[in-house]
Amino acid sequence: MEVELSYFLGIDYPTWWFIIVGGVFAGYAILDGFDLGAGSIHLFLKKEQSRRIALNAIGPVWDGNEVWLVIAGGALFAGFPVAYASLFSAFYIPFMLFLVLLIFRAISIEFRSKEEMKWWRQFWDVSYFISSNLLSILLGIVVGNLIIGLPIDERGNLQGSWLSLLNPYAILMGATILALFVMHGIIYLLLKTEGRLYAKLRILLRRAVVFFLASFILASIYGLYTYPKLSDDLNASIAFWLLPLLGTLSIASIPIWVKRRKFISAFISSSLGIAFMLGVLAFELYPVLIFSTIDPSYHINVYNAASSQNSLGNMLLIALIGTPLILGYTAFVFYTFRGKVKLDENSY
Repeated sequence: MEVELSYFLGIDYPTWWFIIVGGVFAGYAILDGFDLGAGSIHLFLKKEQSRRIALNAIGPVWDGNEVWLVIAGGALFAGFPVAYASLFSAFYIPFMLFLVLLIFRAISIEFRSKEEMKWWRQFWDVSYFISSNLLSILLGIVVGNLIIGLPIDERGNLQGSWLSLLNPYAILMGATILALFVMHGIIYLLLKTEGRLYAKLRILLRRAVVFFLASFILASIYGLYTYPKLSDDLNASIAFWLLPLLGTLSIASIPIWVKRRKFISAFISSSLGIAFMLGVLAFELYPVLIFSTIDPSYHINVYNAASSQNSLGNMLLIALIGTPLILGYTAFVFYTFRGKVKLDENSY
C-alpha cells in the first residue's frame, strides 16, 4: 500500500530529514575534523610550547564541536530509527571503540597539563595523538562501507563478522579521511599560530595536501575498478563528476590561499572540500540509507526507515527553530576566541 507523504516546500518529510541528518554530519565533520586533524599531528610538534599552543588553539571549541556528533546521532534516531538500529548494530564494535577513543582524547586534552612531570605529559601526548588518528580512520571506514554497502539481511542485521568491515576500500577511505582532517587541522592551526610553529605548520601542510590527493586518487581508482556499481553511478550522474571536481579544486586552491596568507579563505576551501566529499556520499546513497549487498530488496531507504509523518513534521518544525540557534552559538564561540593563541597561567 502506497503511503501518502506530506510535503514542505515541495519536498517530502523523509527527504527533508535526509538533508538535515546529512547537513548535521557535515557540520560535525567540518568542525570536529580540524580538532582531530590537529591531534593527528601532535607528536610532530617536538617542542613543549608548540604542543601547548596547538592544544590551546582547539581548547575553547573542541567540546562544543563534539556536540554536533550528539545532535547528528539524535537526528538520525529521530528521523530514521530503523536505519539507526541497523547501523549501530552493524558497527557495534567500531562504535564502542570510537566512544572509548573519544573519552581518551578528551581526558588527554584535560589531563595533560595537570602535572609537570615529563613522563605524564608524554603519556597524554601519545594518547591524544593515537586517539585522534584512530577516530579519523574509523570515520573513514564507516563512510567507505556505506558507499559500497553492507551485508545486511531483511531485518537489517549484519551477516558475518564485523571484521568484514575492514575491507581494502574502507581502509583506503579511512586513510583519505585521516589525510583530509590532518590538512583541515593544520589550516586551522595556521589561523591561530605564529613564529616558528607557523613556519613548521606550512611545511606540514604541503605534505598533508600531497597525502590527501594521493589517498583520494588511490581510493577512487580502487573503488571504481573493484565495485562496478560505483562506475555505473559515475556514468549515470553528473554529481559524480561535478562534486569530486569541485572538491579537488577546493583542495588545490589551499596552497594558493596559504601563500597569500589568506588563512580564512584556505579554511573555507578545506571545509568545502569536506562538504563536497560528503555530498558525493549523499548522492551515492539517496534515497537509500544503507545498501544491502545480499539483496536489493533489503535496502534501508528514507521511506521504509522513517518515523511517522506526524513525527517527522513536528521534528522538522523543531529543527527549523533549533538550527539557527546552534549555528549562532557556534559562530559566537569562534568569534569570541578569534585571533592568535597566547599562553598564560590559565592555558592547558
